Amino acid sequence: MYRNNWIQQLAKLEKESIPCVLVTVMDEKGSVPRGTGTKMLVTKESITDTIGGGHLEHMATQIAREMLEDGTQTIRTEKYNLGASLGQCCGGMVSICLEPIIPQKHKIMLFGAGHVAKALVPILASLPFNIVWVDERKEQFPEQIPDNVEIRISDDPVSEVATLPANSFYLVMTHNHHLDFELTKAILKKDDSSYFGVIGSQTKRKRFIHRLRQREFSDTQISSMICPIGLSEISGKHPAEIAVSVAGELIGYYQAIENKHVSDDVKQASSR
Repeated sequence: MYRNNWIQQLAKLEKESIPCVLVTVMDEKGSVPRGTGTKMLVTKESITDTIGGGHLEHMATQIAREMLEDGTQTIRTEKYNLGASLGQCCGGMVSICLEPIIPQKHKIMLFGAGHVAKALVPILASLPFNIVWVDERKEQFPEQIPDNVEIRISDDPVSEVATLPANSFYLVMTHNHHLDFELTKAILKKDDSSYFGVIGSQTKRKRFIHRLRQREFSDTQISSMICPIGLSEISGKHPAEIAVSVAGELIGYYQAIENKHVSDDVKQASSR
């Protein structure tokens, strides 16, 4: 019996921000392995459910993985004569649709669960982010947490930096300046962030830069640190005002990344 396991798997992949291609049998004529509406999910490493196996499924999987490799977001359709084209004994005609599902969520690690962080997290949770929220103090976290927020209660917050993939976002806003500096060193040493911001004043920035240079961090590394954080056009010291300002800055960064990806896709397509 066909179980539609792809539905549960799609939800899991979306939560984990793993890209996939949804393959659907769109039309059928004659004898075919599976009927119209049958679906399977293809990732770079796995297949969930089946459109009937054989050469048809092999071809669909190959095309789907080429789409994932290219990062294309355009729906593709293919039509096959199963006997003449693919050598399958069914002999019917099948049309399939390959729909890429590319999560646009960005990974962000937020250190500190103070007033500004508490105001910021609900805003970030409504944007294309998967959030890892780190603090040593369990009691600081609110009871209600959005689905795309992972809480990490860690006695060693600095060690958490290494757990995020390349091109992640980092926000440092703890209650401890020494911890902020240790986190800053770890993030700069990792040297693969798309955004790295530290809450604080120009005075804090100057102190951090002085100390980082004493520890032989290069000016290129140091320049990736944003401090103070937030949009300069938005002033105010209320946690909600700071949160809106920081969220605005983050929106600018992830939109620039997404626009670059679109531009690169267009260039690749035009060169083919």
